[in-house]
Amino acid sequence: MRYTAFGRRTGLRVSEFALGTSNFGAGTGSGPDAQRLLWGRRGDGAERAEARRVFDRFAEAGGTFVDTADSAQFGEAERLVGEFVAADRDHFVLSTKYTNSASTRPGVSDTGNSRKNMVRSVEDSLRRLGTDHIDLYWAHFPDALTPTEEILLGLDHLVRGGKILYAGLSNFPAWRVSRAAAIADLRGWAPLVGVQTEYNLLNRTAERELLPMAEALGLGAALWSPLGGGLLTGKYRRTEAGWVSGEDRRHPRNDTDRVAAVVTEVLAVAEEYGVPPTRVALAWLRARAARATTAYVPILGPRSEEQLADCLAALELTLTDEQLARLDAASAVEPGSPHEITALVAESLLGGDAGRVVPPVTPVP
Repeated sequence: MRYTAFGRRTGLRVSEFALGTSNFGAGTGSGPDAQRLLWGRRGDGAERAEARRVFDRFAEAGGTFVDTADSAQFGEAERLVGEFVAADRDHFVLSTKYTNSASTRPGVSDTGNSRKNMVRSVEDSLRRLGTDHIDLYWAHFPDALTPTEEILLGLDHLVRGGKILYAGLSNFPAWRVSRAAAIADLRGWAPLVGVQTEYNLLNRTAERELLPMAEALGLGAALWSPLGGGLLTGKYRRTEAGWVSGEDRRHPRNDTDRVAAVVTEVLAVAEEYGVPPTRVALAWLRARAARATTAYVPILGPRSEEQLADCLAALELTLTDEQLARLDAASAVEPGSPHEITALVAESLLGGDAGRVVPPVTPVP
């Protein structure tokens, strides 16, 4: 495992893979929440013994960056993480989030990004994690109500009070993150150091705005669902019923020709090496990270030690330029507006000399 500073705005050192722990614990409940609506029912995570094996395997491989959330398994994930890191707390970088609540029946007063909920949530997370500070604290989702200034001022007070060390925004659009970063800098508040977003071969839309913004501003990028919710593992097959596993369970992703083309190319590259497709998908991400000017850190989310071992084996796989080009071509997304039109006029704006203009090593902020 290699290590990197989490972006150019901090010296915080993290492992090149993070361990996502949303599958730690088998919390049950009937309350609605964003994660269940996206990924299915709760209560199907790893029991304590298996979660412990996953954590130990990650730590033995040199992993130090551990990501969780208050809502993961209704707080059980945080409790298990706190138990597992207790023997060597300062060795690990603990990252958690607030917005959704750990309650099985979240209500109006314990959800959202208000300062009231932030303060309550951080105290609850500290108690479950068994620590006196959180290394990296995220607002999990925008709530469409709380002003950006309120979020930033609340995070600043938590940093000044020693409750958290660093702050970031997860699943926020690029315009909100860039505005928030500018406000924090101008007012002398604790700076934002990172963003968290989905990014994988099946969903590269973060390349339109979020990742270029992160590189320009020097923000670290924590990348969730690096395996496309399981589709890039090769576990699912395309049938008339859609993407179905060997156990005939439907996958929640849309069934499209593009998804089929990407998965087919991943499987083809995997066959060339005789390795599981999981390793190819993660090796592609590592190649992307190597070309970035800020930290790209994939968040692994295994349910078992076997799944984690397969993911960690990607550290030993280096794809060729030809293979990377094939994967890039199969997974490419339309750049959208205004990028399409700016690409068309770029040469005329540069007087026909676009091919001879060399960009700076570091993007201009």
